[in-house]
Amino acid sequence: MIHSLSSPALVFDLDGTLVDTAPDLLGALNAILTREGREPVEARDLRHLVGFGSRTMLIEAFEKTGAAVDEARLPGLIDAYVDHYRRNIANGSRPFAGVEPALKDLKAAGARLGVLTNKPQELADLLLPALKMTHYFEAIHGAGRMDVAKPDARVFHAVVEAMGGPGKGAVMIGDSKTDVATARAAGVPAVVVRYGYTPEPPETLGADAVIDNFAELPLLVERLLA
Repeated sequence: MIHSLSSPALVFDLDGTLVDTAPDLLGALNAILTREGREPVEARDLRHLVGFGSRTMLIEAFEKTGAAVDEARLPGLIDAYVDHYRRNIANGSRPFAGVEPALKDLKAAGARLGVLTNKPQELADLLLPALKMTHYFEAIHGAGRMDVAKPDARVFHAVVEAMGGPGKGAVMIGDSKTDVATARAAGVPAVVVRYGYTPEPPETLGADAVIDNFAELPLLVERLLA
């Protein structure tokens, strides 16, 4: 247990930071490829694209398995992909090692926790309850709630306000350059996890700290906000 954190606002990315969603996202992708008569793709081939959205993943998957996808068919393929994912959203997705114990410790020490993701709000609102994680967070802010998304500072400030304000400070914790850019735009420290989905080396993203495991986070937050 760590001592009081004076109620900071800690804002977390979702995919690749809190939860390993790659198994179900790639499962949905392979379901579409199979339907289209294509070979399935391996996780290692497209895991780095998880944070880039369904359109990018479908385009890359089609290019890896044959002819490029017909642009005119993309909207229908995206709808089918999202529908499959929605119905199988927590089949294989799990919190990363150390995440839940750290969230419990942070809350017990007085921190307020929120989620800021570019995942559609509907899907974030399905995933977190399915994993029994909703109770950790004061606010869950996904794409579609505003007409802007990360890295726009306005979405960061919106989720912090929904959490009750910054208190003694706020921190953005994520796995990508978009998360770091969000923190910089909002004027708060950025923490990047080493195990996330970004294709770039985490040390090159410009974060204030890089962690291997969420177990490092409670003491790190104390240091960043000291």
